[in-house]
Amino acid sequence: MNNEVRTYREAADLSQGDLAAAVGVSRQTINAIERERYDPSLELAFELAAYFDCQIEDLFEPTLNGTNE
Repeated sequence: MNNEVRTYREAADLSQGDLAAAVGVSRQTINAIERERYDPSLELAFELAAYFDCQIEDLFEPTLNGTNE
């Protein structure tokens, strides 16, 4: 799943560790999400959107069968 988590995190001048602590996950989880190696749970996706005060669609773009169609 494509995402803009890194963009939002950097704009907020946060480290991966800072963001991880704010939403209750490990730094490695944030790293894996940013590198698009891990798709967050729906709950975590909503927590991230709430933290950044944006819509979930602003952070995440779902892919179908591994493509952006």
